[in-house]
Amino acid sequence: MKSFFLENIPRKLSAVALLVLLTAVLYAQPVLENYVQEGLKSNLVLQQKNLSLQQAQQSLRIARSYFLPSVTLLTDYTSGEGGRSISIPIGDLLNPVYTSLNQMTQSDAFPQVENVKQNFFPHNFYDARVRTSVPIINTDLYLNRTIQSQQVMLKEYEVEIYKRDLVLDIKAAYFNYLSAVAAVKIYESGLTLVNKNVEVNESLLRNGRSLPANYLRSKSEAERVRSELNSAQNKAVNAQKYFNFLLNKDLESNIETNVTNLASVPTPDTTTTSFHKREELQLLQTAREINLSTLRMNKLNRMPKVNAFLDLGSQESDWKFNSDSRYYLVGVQLALPLFQGFRNNMTIRHTRLEVQKTEFNLQNTTRQVQLAASVARNDLHTTVQNYQAAQEQLKSAQSYFNLIDKGYQQGVNSLIEFLDARNQLTSSQLQLNLRQFEMLTAEAKLERETASYILPQ
Repeated sequence: MKSFFLENIPRKLSAVALLVLLTAVLYAQPVLENYVQEGLKSNLVLQQKNLSLQQAQQSLRIARSYFLPSVTLLTDYTSGEGGRSISIPIGDLLNPVYTSLNQMTQSDAFPQVENVKQNFFPHNFYDARVRTSVPIINTDLYLNRTIQSQQVMLKEYEVEIYKRDLVLDIKAAYFNYLSAVAAVKIYESGLTLVNKNVEVNESLLRNGRSLPANYLRSKSEAERVRSELNSAQNKAVNAQKYFNFLLNKDLESNIETNVTNLASVPTPDTTTTSFHKREELQLLQTAREINLSTLRMNKLNRMPKVNAFLDLGSQESDWKFNSDSRYYLVGVQLALPLFQGFRNNMTIRHTRLEVQKTEFNLQNTTRQVQLAASVARNDLHTTVQNYQAAQEQLKSAQSYFNLIDKGYQQGVNSLIEFLDARNQLTSSQLQLNLRQFEMLTAEAKLERETASYILPQ
């Protein structure tokens, strides 16, 4: 029984290593790309940023609307009595004349009139008009439209930046989940192995062909592997929840990891170092343009602003409406600031400082992005070398296990040596699994730092 079990150990471990470590590349990438597209559509933070972009677009439409004429209905109603008044001696002026005329004509054709006392308050008076106004000269409107257009570009770059970060997060989370699942399978295979070893040593102990120490040592090893398996399973569950969180899905949703073909991991291209397409740089360049536009607006504050208006309305007392009450009024308004306590000069100086800050920030960010791209390239190159080294390490551990296995069958090697060889083989499998997904994550990181991933429009 012992010989039959030990002869099948290398074959089982090799099969597990191949199935676990060399899969998830040929078919995982299309599956991962589908998950990326799903995350770009459903992620809640991205949806919030899209709403901010829509708000900026609406602000641009509002800025454009100021160039169109505005039409407003204005209505005033006033009525009052008392207060200041003016006396008009119409009777004193006209009555002597009317008396003389009546005497000359021998008639009463010219009646006597009373003096008039006119209040300043109008009584039951209304003024209803439709005012149409249009700007003729206003530099603020043109520059505000330009600034709002640049604000839209700013929000677009913010959305693009988050998309790229989200793509990296989704890929890294997916690779982390695959690595955790692979680790669980490796530990499960190792647990099966040590459990079989416990059964063998228990059988040999019952038959008086082994020492109790060997049985206790193998049982202790089984408990250790079971503990590591529990930790690996918990890590896989947490990785699953985080991945589903990024996609705004139920945290318990299954993640597709089925692979039907085997494929060797290709060596990624490590020569790409382009970083000029990074949205972070374009965002800062746009912020600089906004500050320059604001500076131009402040400098043109001394320019006159000219507006024209047309009023079509009616005004009369006692709600009368006739040809005499109707009117039109055309006017032109000019506004020219003469003195405002030097506020505009101080605003210009403040804006110039803001432009300088943005310029320094752009230079510093350019260097940071260049450094990040270079570091990502070096990290990827290192992870490729580590992966290749892990492959050689697994081959050596497999060969070493085979030698110890034969020696253990022949009684040359002890149980401790056998378990040590088994631990080295499991550790090598875990290392290859870790290095493989470290390499894929580093490739996604370089893709992020060089902005080489083509985002959907």
